[in-house]
Amino acid sequence: MRDYILSTSIKDLIREYPYAEDFFTSLGLRTPGTVSTLEAYLENLEDSSIEDCGMERTQIINNFVLFMEKMNELKFRTNYNIQEILIMGGHDKSGNSEDITLSMKPGEIVCIVGPTGSGKSRLLADIECLAQRDTPTGRKVLINGKAPSQEKRFSIENKLVAQLSQNMNFIMDLSVKEFITMHAESRLVANLEQAVNSIAGCANELAGEKFSLDTAVTALSGGQSRALMIADTALLSSSPIVLIDEIENAGVDRRKALDLLVRKEKIVLMSTHDPILALMGDRRVIIRNGAMNKIIETSEEERKNLELLHNFDTKMLQLRNMLRNGEKIEFDTAKFLNFTEGRCIYEK
Repeated sequence: MRDYILSTSIKDLIREYPYAEDFFTSLGLRTPGTVSTLEAYLENLEDSSIEDCGMERTQIINNFVLFMEKMNELKFRTNYNIQEILIMGGHDKSGNSEDITLSMKPGEIVCIVGPTGSGKSRLLADIECLAQRDTPTGRKVLINGKAPSQEKRFSIENKLVAQLSQNMNFIMDLSVKEFITMHAESRLVANLEQAVNSIAGCANELAGEKFSLDTAVTALSGGQSRALMIADTALLSSSPIVLIDEIENAGVDRRKALDLLVRKEKIVLMSTHDPILALMGDRRVIIRNGAMNKIIETSEEERKNLELLHNFDTKMLQLRNMLRNGEKIEFDTAKFLNFTEGRCIYEK
């Protein structure tokens, strides 16, 4: 890479690798907008400017090359090649063996269902920390058949798991544009403007109410915040595993949100009480007394029922929007919802 860096103009390097500009800024040098190479640029600088950097010209060149190589290495370190995640059973709250192994692959949705307090969030927590028989449940998580390294388990920068919790409250005094830009810069994204517009546009497709790039993140509603984070996770996060703890009351288009994550080859695990979300999964894990009790594959008959439920849910959303817009609901709602003799009849 050294030869390429030294033979390419600074202007072209910054266009291709925006973080290159940070190197010059850290030295107190004016951002080079020149088509000159690094060596030519430094040769034209006054000796006083070089002295202010605390390094000779040769040292600046070597440090710049090292900086670019390290940043490029960091950029590709996040390319996980995950083919399968295995969660090996531990034990339930009573100490009984959990004789179930859960397998998940990229592009799959696995739902976690069970009564409140049954242990759904504990399963998500075990997956998030890539448990190695060192949590209260005694479970073990394998990546491509192997135990993850300590670096992967506890890495802050390159987490394997991204979690979307029930409460998404921002405390930073940033606009939506500034928030996305900051995250995109940390991910070394080349085209910042395109990334910002894509994520914001996607979030607005998911949210019930639109918001602009200039909106303060602290002013976003719960649904808007969740929509922004789902879009950000799908389009920008390098984490291949996404854990979602309750999305039914988030005020987002649930089907679009899950479709987006699946298209990006994420492994999606979702704790839910919502029958629509549960049936949208490829499988659902039943949790009882703190353990995985059984795994149910979503059947074709259930998928037919999903369409019926989705149709009903769409109608209910229309009614909610009417109320929000100050409209009256004075028409025959039974006919609107396709109710007949107490049953909802789905009509394609």
